[in-house]
Amino acid sequence: MERISKVRASIVLLVFAIILGFFSLKLYDLQIIETGGSTNNQATFTTLTRVKAARGDILDKNGNLLVSNRASYDLNINHYVLLTAKGTNDNLLRLVKRCEEVGIAYTEHFPVSQERPFTYTLDQQNAIWQGYFQEFLNYMEDLDSDITAPLLVEKLRDKYDIPAEWTDDEARKVIGLLYEMTLRKCVSSLPIYVFLTDASDAELSAIVELNIPGMKVEASTVREYNTVYAAHILGYVGAMNAEQWEYYKNIPGYDMDAQVGQDGLEAVYEEFLHGIDGWREDTVTTDGTLVSSKFRQEPKAGSNVEVSIDLNIQMAGEDRMAQVIEDLKKPDANGKLKDGHDAEGGAFVAMDVKTGQLLACGSYPTYDLNNFFDNYEELAKNELKPLYNRALLATYPPGSTYKMTTMIAAMNAKLIDSETVIRDQGVFQKIPNFPVSCLQWTNYGGTHGNVNAAKSLMVSCNYYYYELGYRLYNYSTDYMDEVAKGLGLGERTGVELPEYIGHRANAETKAEIHVGDDKAWYQGDSVLAAIGQSENRFTPIQLCSYAATLANRGNRYKATFMSRVVSSDYRELLDENKPELLSHMDISDEAYKTYKEGMYMVTQATSADWGTAYSTFGNYPIKIAAKTGTAETGINGTSANGAFICFAPLDDPQIAIAVYVEKGGHGSTLASIAKSMLDVYFDVGEVGDVNSFENQIS
Repeated sequence: MERISKVRASIVLLVFAIILGFFSLKLYDLQIIETGGSTNNQATFTTLTRVKAARGDILDKNGNLLVSNRASYDLNINHYVLLTAKGTNDNLLRLVKRCEEVGIAYTEHFPVSQERPFTYTLDQQNAIWQGYFQEFLNYMEDLDSDITAPLLVEKLRDKYDIPAEWTDDEARKVIGLLYEMTLRKCVSSLPIYVFLTDASDAELSAIVELNIPGMKVEASTVREYNTVYAAHILGYVGAMNAEQWEYYKNIPGYDMDAQVGQDGLEAVYEEFLHGIDGWREDTVTTDGTLVSSKFRQEPKAGSNVEVSIDLNIQMAGEDRMAQVIEDLKKPDANGKLKDGHDAEGGAFVAMDVKTGQLLACGSYPTYDLNNFFDNYEELAKNELKPLYNRALLATYPPGSTYKMTTMIAAMNAKLIDSETVIRDQGVFQKIPNFPVSCLQWTNYGGTHGNVNAAKSLMVSCNYYYYELGYRLYNYSTDYMDEVAKGLGLGERTGVELPEYIGHRANAETKAEIHVGDDKAWYQGDSVLAAIGQSENRFTPIQLCSYAATLANRGNRYKATFMSRVVSSDYRELLDENKPELLSHMDISDEAYKTYKEGMYMVTQATSADWGTAYSTFGNYPIKIAAKTGTAETGINGTSANGAFICFAPLDDPQIAIAVYVEKGGHGSTLASIAKSMLDVYFDVGEVGDVNSFENQIS
């Protein structure tokens, strides 16, 4: 009897356990599978919503906001709610038709072309989305991986109960949205479907008034550019391509639809600027009523990057360069075209001499990042190439700005000293069958007479440097090139953005460029290289680094846009620039003293001579060391290129500047662009140009 009682008790316990297990499974089904209990007897569902983290700000060295974020709104669709509601297909058709009426482009990843004949577009998607498509085919059943695109659309019309009277175009558009929602059922890791990003007020009104079940407005942020300046260096953000995803997928905090820096500083400082998105768990009823909401992971904003650019100097440079180029294009008072009337693009760079930090970096013509995507096609077709960053990517002959290199080489080699006088005879004829003229002779039929080293820079006497090039060739065929390299010409500056190296005039370059021609390096090559011609091709940023290296007596610092990186709340310093010495070039005491004196004389005048930049800096309150340059383009009938470099103050250099304008004519014309930037840097009031004529083209 006792045994029977135990059996009965065991049976009762077993039945109780089965009943308890049944209700536990039901509760699990409700809470986990359908996610959560009930409200007013309605089933509830839980979805994951990605909460975008704010991208870090980019500021200039003075704390001015260059790039930040503005509030925006996304439109999400809760697939549980929409698929549960009546008339899903009709609702989606109303939605896509409204988007067509208003001209709204929405997000959709169905890998089939929008119009017949239907073809796959998988090659336009990254590997992850291609994998999702395979999971979708497996989930839907009866859909083989080798099914053709037209047959897939036909079968999905049937599976989704698309009405037969609908056109193929209507069916394809609705299938695309149903595909997005079906993916959220078969790929649990996908967040809620973001139908539209950065929706305008008009777009929100047009769509929300349709009262589509499951549609929800979600607060977000998008990039905002607070300045129309520095477009070429700030860059922009955009969705990752397949190649970028292969890189970023291994980095924590990146999802495949993340926005990343695509160009400029946005790309360079991506690791600092990019925040980590949060994840919010929302529980809603079938009619879309929110039951609960909680964060699984709070979003973490990106760090703020303070760059070395001084926005005020940048503005001064861009505005003045645009004005100078436009003025050059206008005829003079007599209706005659000016030298430089065909000026095209240009660039300028300003650098902190003691650190290598870039204070300004501009390219002309430029564009506005705020409407970059809207105007991209027009910008890309513009013959002047406004998207081209000439400051870092364009290589030009330096003209007479190179002459300090030649002087240093000659003095280091003890071929001349500061008192060495060379008589300008107009035409240099020491090389048989290779006569070359001084510009003073070519343009005015005169000469500079007896010229010493400092004066040779002041008046930019080509004849003097023809002689130095001639002597240097006899001393060593490559020593002048060795000095140029030591001063950073034709070398990487180390700047974070892409830069072209260019090349120096030497035997190696000539052999490489002159395919099929005489590749030997002759004395005439050295003579032309000595005045910055021949095969010398340098970027404006290299010319600026060169000017800073001259100011530092041979110390060349790495060029950088970095100032410091701070946390999103500005409480923690995460990184900061530390000046990095890239190289050192030995410069003799005499050479250093002489080129500084000569470069200062470029901005001054005597009773007999005017420096080539005297008209701009003759009464400037700060002592400026400068050099103008004019370089032939090699194209008949066009103006020469114009170049200008300087550093200041003379006795304790702080800032170096390089300016270059394609077909800008006189290098002296560009001095006013540098002056505008120096005015800001030194907080100098309006100082007028000296009323005097230019006695030189150099």
